[in-house]
Amino acid sequence: MEKRNNNLLVGMTVFGAIFFIFGFATTFIITLSAPVKAIFNLSEFAAQLLSSAFFLAYPLMSIPTGKIIDRMGYKWTVVAGLLLMALGSFIFIPAARIPSFPIFLLGTFILAVGVVFLQVAANPYVTAIGPDSTASSRLNLTQALNSVATMVAPWLISVAIFRGLNLPADDSLITPEQGLMAAERVPLPFIMMGFIVIAVAIAILAIKLPVLEKGTGVKKNVWKYPHVVLGAFAIFAYVGAEVGNAGLIVNYLKNAVEGVDAEMASTYAAIYWGGAMIGRFFGSFMFSEMKQTKKLAYMFPVLGLAFISGSFVTDWNWSIGLTFTIVALVNFVIMQIGTGKAARTLAIFALVTALLDITTTFTTGHIALWTVISIGLFNSIMFPNIFSLAVKDLDKAELSGASGLINSLIIGGAVIPPIMGGIADNFGYTWAFLVPAICYLYIFYYAVRGNFIRKQ
Repeated sequence: MEKRNNNLLVGMTVFGAIFFIFGFATTFIITLSAPVKAIFNLSEFAAQLLSSAFFLAYPLMSIPTGKIIDRMGYKWTVVAGLLLMALGSFIFIPAARIPSFPIFLLGTFILAVGVVFLQVAANPYVTAIGPDSTASSRLNLTQALNSVATMVAPWLISVAIFRGLNLPADDSLITPEQGLMAAERVPLPFIMMGFIVIAVAIAILAIKLPVLEKGTGVKKNVWKYPHVVLGAFAIFAYVGAEVGNAGLIVNYLKNAVEGVDAEMASTYAAIYWGGAMIGRFFGSFMFSEMKQTKKLAYMFPVLGLAFISGSFVTDWNWSIGLTFTIVALVNFVIMQIGTGKAARTLAIFALVTALLDITTTFTTGHIALWTVISIGLFNSIMFPNIFSLAVKDLDKAELSGASGLINSLIIGGAVIPPIMGGIADNFGYTWAFLVPAICYLYIFYYAVRGNFIRKQ
C-alpha cells in the first residue's frame, strides 16, 4: 500500500508539472492572436489562424502519439514532447525578428506537436495511476495546475508585450513602427519557455516514473464504443468553445467596453483563464470521496486564491478581485447541485455556459464583460469530466488509443475560432458568441445521454 501511495505521489507530481507546462503554452498561443493581429494588421479571421495552426496538430498527431506511447512508454513520449516544444519556442525568435506571419504559424505548429505528445500521455496516465472512483478528482487537480499556467500566460502578454505601447483600439490605426515594437517583445517569453522545458526534460530523464500495469483484456478498436466517440465530439465542442471565447476576449472587450484598452483587456482574459483554475480546484475535492464538511472547509482557501489572483493580474484592483471572488462563490454553490457526480455537474455547467454566451450576445458594457469572463469558471470541470466519462469502463490497454482519438478532436480549437472570427469581421463581435453557445448545448446532450450509450 505504501509503495502504491508513493507511486501515486511521484506520478501526480511529475504530471502536475507537465499539465502546467502545456497549459501555459496553449493559452499563450491563444492570447497571442491579439498582438499578432496588431503586428501584421490582420483581419480577425486571419489572426485566429494562429489558434488553427496550434490545434491542427491534434488530429494529425494524437492517434500516432497513442501508438508512440505503446511503443516507447509514457516517459520517453513526454521527453520527446518537451524537446519539440523547445524547438517550436526557439523558432519564434526569427519569426519575430523578420517579422514573418508564416514562420509564426510554423513555430506554433511545431510547439503544438510537442504539446500533443504531452497531453495524449498525461490524461490517461493520471486516469489510470489511481482508483477509478477518484479519476475525475485527479484530473481536475492536474487541470487546476494547468489552469494556474493559463492564468499567468495572458497576464504575461499584457505586461511583456502590450504594456507601454498604447496601441489604439482600432487596429487599422496601428502604425508600422508600433507593430515592429510589439514584434520585438515577442521572443523573450518563448526563449524562457524553451530553456525551461529542456530543463524539465532533463529532470524527467533522471527520475523513475511509476509504470502502469498492462491491461488484461483483448485490445479492441475504440471506435466501437459510442460513449468514447461521442465524448471525443464533446471535446471538439468544448475546446472550440473555450478557445473561441478566449481568442476573441481581448479584441471584443477593447471594442465593446468603454475605457478598456488592449493591456487591460488582456488582464481580463487572464481572469477568464483564472476562472478555470478556481473551478478545477473546486472540482479536485468535489469529485473526491472526502466528507462534505471537509469539502466546505477547502472552499475557503480556494476563494482566497480567487481574491488574490483576481486582484494581482489587475495590478491589485481589490474591487475586481472581490467581484471575481463572488462569481467564484456562485460557481461553487451551483457545483453543489451536481452532488459530486461528473455527468450531472457537466450537464449543469454546460447549460450555464450556453446562457452566459447568449447573454454576452444580447447585452453590452460591464454586464457583457462579466458574463464572458465568468464562462471560464464554468468551463473548468468540462475537459476532465468529459475525458473521465469517455474512458470509463475501458481496459487499461485501450486507454492510449482512446486518448489518441479523444485528443484528435481537440481540433475544435482550430475550427471554431476562425468561424467566430469570420462572424466578428462581418456581423460584429457580439454575434460570434452564439457559436460557442451551440457547442455547450451539445456537451449538455453528452452529459445527460451520450455518455451512457454503450455497445455490448
